[in-house]
Amino acid sequence: MAKNITIFTTNTCGYCHMVKKYLGAKGMTWDEVNLDEQPHRQAEALQLSGAMTVPVTVVTKDDDSQEVIVGYNLAKLAPAVA
Repeated sequence: MAKNITIFTTNTCGYCHMVKKYLGAKGMTWDEVNLDEQPHRQAEALQLSGAMTVPVTVVTKDDDSQEVIVGYNLAKLAPAVA
């Protein structure tokens, strides 16, 4: 079970909206880091994902392990938040 979900987004990212819509439909909550509003956190997103793209979804599990999903990838996102 997901203990905490953080999504790195930008204002113009359509896939970011889709990830948030998917999680909202599942009744989940998340913390959002908007990189347009918090550009000082871009290095953090890059370090986590290894890619300069959004969304970057970080799912922290009950055992404190983390899974990082880059983009709108339901094949990885769905089991990560289950």
